Amino acid sequence: MKNQFDTILLGHGSGGKLSHDLISELFAKHFDNDILRQQSDSAIIENPGNQLAFTTDSFVVDPIFFPGGDIGKLAIAGTVNDLAVSGAIPEYLSVGFIIEEGFGFKDLERIVITMADEAKKAGVKIVTGDTKVVDRGKCDKVFINSSGIGILDKKDTHIISGSRIKVGDQIIINGSIGDHGMAVMAARNELNITADISSDCACLHKMIGSAMEASSQIKFMRDATRGGLGTVIAELAKGKDFGIHIHEDQLIVNDGVRGICELLGFDPIYVANEGKVVMVVAAEDAQHVMKALKKHETGKNAAIIGEITGDHKGKAWLETQVGGKRIIEMLSGQQLPRIC
Repeated sequence: MKNQFDTILLGHGSGGKLSHDLISELFAKHFDNDILRQQSDSAIIENPGNQLAFTTDSFVVDPIFFPGGDIGKLAIAGTVNDLAVSGAIPEYLSVGFIIEEGFGFKDLERIVITMADEAKKAGVKIVTGDTKVVDRGKCDKVFINSSGIGILDKKDTHIISGSRIKVGDQIIINGSIGDHGMAVMAARNELNITADISSDCACLHKMIGSAMEASSQIKFMRDATRGGLGTVIAELAKGKDFGIHIHEDQLIVNDGVRGICELLGFDPIYVANEGKVVMVVAAEDAQHVMKALKKHETGKNAAIIGEITGDHKGKAWLETQVGGKRIIEMLSGQQLPRIC
């Protein structure tokens, strides 16, 4: 991007020429597609007749660049995955930027290019957006809000609620846990931690699509982001007429993640992920789903980690590696600051 400024000015959020230049020379340039070129307040999108899934999320990660990704990749992948775990096919995204005065153009462009690349790889279009610039100190560098629309087949509307879950169903996750949260923590300069950890931040919709093609018996899906696997499992069990049994020895925790968790006193099952989906699948189809997941890089380490049980209804239990059991409760309070 050619510009005469090294940093973002308040004028870039004024709606005048600087705003126009920022939009046309940076955002429109990299996010370019036929719908975005309409340059209207709302993107006009044809509805093919199925139900629409709509989601929105905001990203305020600190630091904004971390091993395995940055805030831009996080915004695209997080929004795509929210749609995908609802059973929808992601199609269109909006992005809104809140930028602190003084933020570097080069860093902003790096983020925008990452977002454009990630959207292109995912096969989704960024069709609308917004930019605001605030005074120094009113925002920490840059915050991003992203919203997404996906197409949802009516036969898959039960997935979001888990209404068809029954005793005997198997619980699957597509790989190791805690990578994102610990990668972000290790990247914080004040901690002075060196570890070979990379965020698992990735778009999962193609892998999920393969699993849904392999089985019509996927009962529930949820991405294990803030609050990690433990919070997803606890929320799923709460108030239900079934219990959940998780086997700790089936969970994959990478050595670097385990080491930082032990150093800082974190439980890996509550550490954030940005590339993990938790599925509940009928027992007779579990291996079909596993086979489909393992065909993808993001699912090569997929594992069956537990099952739905008729015992301890409304509760989730973890069977530890030493043979003990403990209740999995929802994360209480704030375990990790600013990880997504």
